[in-house]
Amino acid sequence: MSQTVIQTSKLTKEFLRDEFHILALKDVEIEIQKGEFVALMGPSGSGKSTLLHLIAAMDRPTQGEIRVLGEDLRALSDREVARWRNAHIGFVFQSFNLIPVLTALENVELPLKLTNLKRKERFKHAATALKLVGLDDRLGHLPRQLSGGQEQRVAIARAIVTDPDLILTDEPTGNLDANSAQEVLTLLSRLNREYGKTIVMVTHDPHAARFASRIRYLEKGELLPPGQVPADWALPGMLKGAESASE
Repeated sequence: MSQTVIQTSKLTKEFLRDEFHILALKDVEIEIQKGEFVALMGPSGSGKSTLLHLIAAMDRPTQGEIRVLGEDLRALSDREVARWRNAHIGFVFQSFNLIPVLTALENVELPLKLTNLKRKERFKHAATALKLVGLDDRLGHLPRQLSGGQEQRVAIARAIVTDPDLILTDEPTGNLDANSAQEVLTLLSRLNREYGKTIVMVTHDPHAARFASRIRYLEKGELLPPGQVPADWALPGMLKGAESASE
């Protein structure tokens, strides 16, 4: 497999809202290599989550090219995309997206139901993933019996249970207190450093972004050159974070 995991060329996404055309992304060109931990930052509405969704094939571009793990995502049917995503992508949402009536173990097992593994094997893999995130003593707990940080770690376990090539996270600490956020970021960093997982994280938090090996900024749908920060973000904390934004 090529060391280039994500490559886009003139990637553009436009939404139609009533009679209005909204340009969410314009001519985005980015390359991300295997084993990188990249943070995408920018003001609200800058297009960072839209870019993440295109990488995950959760949406399709209006124009331009996007290749992820060597696959031209535009050429895949919806059915092929679903299979490809389940095999290669782990997605972590800000709002956890756990099923309230399922235990931690059952939530983590869900992606494995699309594989050929038998139930006993699925539970074994799910238990291993929960152990990796430090929750092997919470297998039978429902989401309401867990703290926010624990819920997000269950969500990360669910994202990694299929051993994906790429982990995508959308504001993974947005709903967490400082201590829980630190635990989640440390876990993501460990997955990157110790297990070689390629991670792309959308965040507005400069502290979270510093866990990444590289930071790229978006503004009004455009990817800024390496090292450049949106003008209204030019604060000391942001400028310090931008030191790692080089290619």
